[in-house]
Amino acid sequence: LLTSTGTSWGTDYEKGLAAANSGDFETALREMKPLAEMGHAGAQYNLGVMYNNGFGVLQDDRTAAGWYTLAAEQEHAEAQFNLGQMYRQGFGVSQDYKRAAGWFSLAAEQGDANAQFGLGLMYANGKEGVIKDYVYAHMWGNIAASNGDENGGKLRDLVAKEMTPSQLEKAQDLARECVKKNYKGC
Repeated sequence: LLTSTGTSWGTDYEKGLAAANSGDFETALREMKPLAEMGHAGAQYNLGVMYNNGFGVLQDDRTAAGWYTLAAEQEHAEAQFNLGQMYRQGFGVSQDYKRAAGWFSLAAEQGDANAQFGLGLMYANGKEGVIKDYVYAHMWGNIAASNGDENGGKLRDLVAKEMTPSQLEKAQDLARECVKKNYKGC
């Protein structure tokens, strides 16, 4: 459910994480909130998840977005993806497709398969903060699929039906280059 990414700040974080994963959100909140307030990205992300889903707290998208933002600004990939989703859907923040694409891009560059799929979907649709581009939709879908996202493969295969053979070749070349660059600058 919740992850242990980022630098561990001792046993308080691990205790909070274990509590959250066992469903003891009261303990998770007590252990993680002080760490989050001190700038621990993992704790900030986990509080975002708790508020986003109403785990041990009243569900509050605005508060979730605030915690996700703090973690995302510290390059926490899962927080970047979740914040991108919130901007895409307008939950807790004003709907802003361009900002959604920006957060997805940052998380995708860190190898987050969900963000890679999300970015590919945005390129496939074209009206959501990025220009419609089947080559990039295929590239990101292909990369997401190679990182375990089954929807990435579905997206890749769907947009392939709309592409010329030269576009397919370009998308595959771009995907290989992107992987070689560890997803940076794709």
